[in-house]
Amino acid sequence: MRIEGWDSGMEGDRPLPMVSSPSLVSDPINARDATRPAGPAVMPHALPTILVFDSGLGGLTVYREVAQARPDARLVYAADDAVFPYGRLHDGELVARVVAVMEGLIAAHNPDLVVVACNTASTIVLPTLRARFAVPFVGTVPAIKPACAASVTKLVSVLGTEATVKREYTRALIREFAGGCEVTLVGSPHLAALAERDLRGEPVADETIAAEIAPCFVETGTGRTDTIVLACTHYPLLIRRLEHLAPWPVAFLDPAPAIARRVIELIGPHSGRARAVAAQAVFTSGRAPSPALLRALAELGLALPVPSAI
Repeated sequence: MRIEGWDSGMEGDRPLPMVSSPSLVSDPINARDATRPAGPAVMPHALPTILVFDSGLGGLTVYREVAQARPDARLVYAADDAVFPYGRLHDGELVARVVAVMEGLIAAHNPDLVVVACNTASTIVLPTLRARFAVPFVGTVPAIKPACAASVTKLVSVLGTEATVKREYTRALIREFAGGCEVTLVGSPHLAALAERDLRGEPVADETIAAEIAPCFVETGTGRTDTIVLACTHYPLLIRRLEHLAPWPVAFLDPAPAIARRVIELIGPHSGRARAVAAQAVFTSGRAPSPALLRALAELGLALPVPSAI
């Protein structure tokens, strides 16, 4: 296993916790043949409420797939953009923040199911959320198992935030599922923020994006990288630019479709009815969105964002 953009296995002066098996989140990408995590069975209403949660705009890639799978559901997209990005918070701070925000969101919207569309929050906070709230949660982790199974050259890269790359949890997935692949972990310090800027209509140079993804492309005497795991839900927002800037063709693996399939497994299929209530966006910062972001939200069927009560 090769690690780019990371110098040690420590967070500050604290060792990372060891994780023996990737069974932390209810994720079909890596856990279809693993033990399902404990959690309440979902008995949804005919038209369920589904809450999709992220620290920023990245979860819109997951929201889009969920909305396509259950166009009849009442959908809420919640972004805790007041403290974006989550990777800069210590674990204890992150748990406290997400639990507090989630408490307010659940009280306000009474969801039948919550999708945590954030790798960092899923690996750190999801056990606490499941212990605290009765509502079922679906989490997000790097799609390492299908990437390694699909790779022909056996050279796979995992492109994530620096926080995701540093997690022992991510390395546990590699130990479990690499299957003979050489996996390169690439911690990108800026790509999530660049994706946010791009969606808001701010200029982002090709050269800047290319520099963030360059370490993913590994060439050896026997082959070169053919599969890249997008281990942050923000990154598929840039998928066209990633494909254009890649030095050679690769498969970029987006976990959103598999997450949507897991939601359907739990909540049930489309009822055939039309959506009765407009989808709603909630931003905890209360900042006014840019015109470009408003257009992007409208294209996804989301009503104008309203300030959160958090």
